[in-house]
Amino acid sequence: MDDRPLRAGVLEEPERPKMVEGERQHLRVLIANERRDRLELLAQVVAGLGHDVIAREIYVKEVGPATERERPDVALVGLGLSSEHALELITEIVREASCPVIALLSAKDPTYVREAAKRGVFAYIVDGDADELQSAIDITLQRFAEYQSLQGAFGRRALIEQAKGILMERHAIDADRAFELLRNHSQHNGRKLVDIAQAIVDSHLLLLVPGATGAGAAAPITEPQ
Repeated sequence: MDDRPLRAGVLEEPERPKMVEGERQHLRVLIANERRDRLELLAQVVAGLGHDVIAREIYVKEVGPATERERPDVALVGLGLSSEHALELITEIVREASCPVIALLSAKDPTYVREAAKRGVFAYIVDGDADELQSAIDITLQRFAEYQSLQGAFGRRALIEQAKGILMERHAIDADRAFELLRNHSQHNGRKLVDIAQAIVDSHLLLLVPGATGAGAAAPITEPQ
């Protein structure tokens, strides 16, 4: 085993901010490893940090349902006898989880880390003691929160752009005028811009459904005459 200090990596994030002291959370943690002995040791470490181990999984077929049922704050997947088994565990957890998945390794393994990244793992940890594990979890949770916020912003932007495109096509106007229509309607009706955009997209999709008739289903934004 590599006896150097822990190496923690948030994938594609070479620089990591420091966590504010005193912000430690009480977490619900799912752990998975095909080796039961390592699973139990990890459970003791996690519990010693003051967190709840809400699931201990060995089998690939059981880890997905457990993740969906328990909804953990973070999942830790150890590399046991087979890298393929660990990767399958990661795949099943990522499919069901709304939390970051961290890969645990006892020694550096760049090939495994790359494959784990393809499966959706959010970070990796190489060796280390309990305090280092906690620090790595804190950093990962912060990065995951930032990632979710960014994804939400991208989603809202994409929705607004889609609504603008619908207005541009319907009224033969340019992008600036389409955005002005959205903004004015939002201000006059006291509704968020993204909610107006969602209504336009939903109405447009409704018009595409076979059997929908009339223009009454269109979004209630019209180009002034």
